[in-house]
Amino acid sequence: MKVIVTVIGTDKVGIIAAVTAALAKEEVNILDVSQTIMQGAFTMMLLAQLPATSDFAAFKAAMAQTGSGIGVTIQVARQEIFTAMHQL
Repeated sequence: MKVIVTVIGTDKVGIIAAVTAALAKEEVNILDVSQTIMQGAFTMMLLAQLPATSDFAAFKAAMAQTGSGIGVTIQVARQEIFTAMHQL
């Protein structure tokens, strides 16, 4: 399953490291990434492939917990739902 992962928060050292470490722990493959810092605000969007055996709800919760631990908001959406929402 492909997912869109968004990360938003105040910029600080270690955000990318923590997010990608959490993805690697779940054996998630990053397919594409865009990241920028806008006046101190960190934003990142990833397109990623979850393993076939992944539990989406558990993955989403784990990523939210990772975000809480580093002081950012991490949201996860299934790619097909994300795409449908933005084609209206």
